[in-house]
Amino acid sequence: MSNQILTVSALNRQLKATLEQQWGRVWLTGEISNLATPSSGHWYFTLKDERSQLRCAMFRGRNNRVTFRPRDGMQVLVRAQVTLYEPRGDMQLLVDSMQPAGDGLLKQQFEELKLRLAAEGLFASGAKQPLPDPIQTLGIITSPTGAAIHDVLSVLQRRNPALKVILYPTQVQGREAIPALCRAIEIANERDEVDCLLLTRGGGSLEDLWCFNEEAVARAVFASRLPIVSAVGHEVDVTIADFVADLRAPTPSAAAEMLSGDQRHQRQAIANLQHRLNHAIGRTLQQQRSRLSLLDSRLTAAHPSRQLATLSQRLDEQQLRLHHAMSQRLAQENRRLDNLTTRLQAWQPQRQVRQRQEQLTSLSDRLQRSMSSLTERKRQQLGAQAQALNAISPLAVLGRGYAILQDQSGKALTDASQVQAGDNLNARLHRGELSLKVERTTPSTD
Repeated sequence: MSNQILTVSALNRQLKATLEQQWGRVWLTGEISNLATPSSGHWYFTLKDERSQLRCAMFRGRNNRVTFRPRDGMQVLVRAQVTLYEPRGDMQLLVDSMQPAGDGLLKQQFEELKLRLAAEGLFASGAKQPLPDPIQTLGIITSPTGAAIHDVLSVLQRRNPALKVILYPTQVQGREAIPALCRAIEIANERDEVDCLLLTRGGGSLEDLWCFNEEAVARAVFASRLPIVSAVGHEVDVTIADFVADLRAPTPSAAAEMLSGDQRHQRQAIANLQHRLNHAIGRTLQQQRSRLSLLDSRLTAAHPSRQLATLSQRLDEQQLRLHHAMSQRLAQENRRLDNLTTRLQAWQPQRQVRQRQEQLTSLSDRLQRSMSSLTERKRQQLGAQAQALNAISPLAVLGRGYAILQDQSGKALTDASQVQAGDNLNARLHRGELSLKVERTTPSTD
């Protein structure tokens, strides 16, 4: 026995100090039961799971921060101080934070990863890559069947049909989407065939968008040599990928607006260039006319009318050739723009999907016919083997008048020395059985 004799209060006090020192604050999840909300404003309840339960208290200064109304049966995530209520000697939890389970746990993981990656410098502005200007080829990493790709292509078709688009199809939801997204980013960097990448998907719940909050995806975005624009979910949705990406757009459509530029702006730029070219041509012509006039005045004494006429004709010809070349160049650029627009319209992902679906249907029909043919051949082989087996069956032998003799234990007899006179035997015929009694035995002389 211990030499020190404690009072109950002293023991409870030491146990309380030990619990608080050893455990401190913990996160745990469970179901609320026996919730009491007295007029003091404090909350008292039990947190339980399938096997155990703990008493909990959440004082008014803490529960004022809870954004929902707890009730019995609700699953919650709490942060609490492990302690002991000395007057009764009951272990209890002093809760200082409460949120619904599920989303609450995910938000906690989100904040922890966000702080850790920020400390490593993955969100730093100095690590952001500038977007190329102009963007001639855009890579899109998303699901080929989702709403995001439809919205993005619609905006690009309206604003800039000449922009070339390459789709890197991938899953954008679930655990399988994490390695798929990383691989799509790696493939785009390996091929190096686009100027910029758009990482996108439509809206959804926190769980639906969670693959964009995974560390592996964040590091793949950070390691990309190609600039990445992130447009995940709706405007209110924010993911870890948004922080790491070189630029964040609030929605897929907004990203397409941002990255496409506007064809009207390009036409305006061409018109401005044409105006500047005409102005430069006019100025050049004016300078040449002034120079010609000066030469004409200097050569007036010699009256070189033929040379002046020749030079004037050459000047007119050059002016006409210059205007003709300028018109041809503008027509060529317009034809190129129309050709790019036609190619973009022809290269629609929906057409590719329909072709793959038709191929899948054809292959499915061929597989069904092959399985039917194989099943019929196996059925015929089984029938032939059954006939062969029946031909050598002992029962077939019995049908020809033979019998099988068995002793009382059911053992088949092959030698007369196995029985003695007076033994009872059983004879199995092709149809039915006979009970026999041995009168005498004649051993074999072989």
